[in-house]
Amino acid sequence: MSEPVKVMVVDDDELMRQGLKAVLSSDERIEVAEEADNGRLAIQRARHARPDVVLMDVRMPELDGIAATRELIAATPETRVVIVTTFEEDEYILGALRAGASGFLLKRSSPEELIAAIHTVAAGEALLSPSVTRRVIDRMAQHPVIGEPSDPRLDELTPREREVLELIAQGLSNREIATALVVEETTVKTHVKRVLMKLHARDRVHAVILAYEWGLVAPGGGGP
Repeated sequence: MSEPVKVMVVDDDELMRQGLKAVLSSDERIEVAEEADNGRLAIQRARHARPDVVLMDVRMPELDGIAATRELIAATPETRVVIVTTFEEDEYILGALRAGASGFLLKRSSPEELIAAIHTVAAGEALLSPSVTRRVIDRMAQHPVIGEPSDPRLDELTPREREVLELIAQGLSNREIATALVVEETTVKTHVKRVLMKLHARDRVHAVILAYEWGLVAPGGGGP
């Protein structure tokens, strides 16, 4: 059996922390290695515990979850953060993703969804429900941060990889991209992996943000 996923639970509500820990302890492939009740303490303890995944609340004393995510990832880049909150407003979603979070999970999620989320993120995948992903894309299309598409990372992409990036930024799944480009889905997966590697993107959601910031996708969902 492989090593269990080390998780740190960060929430200023002790009952919530205990509840999350109880759910996670039901899966022998997960180890709750640490906990914290504010963002500042979370960063300190993450440096020592080196968790694989951090479940991070948003509203906390000392340092909020968005700022804590940014600092924690800077301190321990190998750690992946999932924002766990009761809130679903755009500002939290976009703020968390820009800070480097790998996912966004609502506190009303079922125990099964929570456990699945841990394993998804630990495996290197982004964790966003289709509705949240669509909201991110729609919001960025309405309020794009158009930059100069001259980042040297873009020059590393082949024409096909750039095409795949633009389709990712329009919210298409691998299957939909395969249909659009008339190729096998396995081919698309290979392209996506190469795009993420060349852009130094943590996941495809990070790639979406980069595509909009570089002006590769204009408001309305099409290319510039």
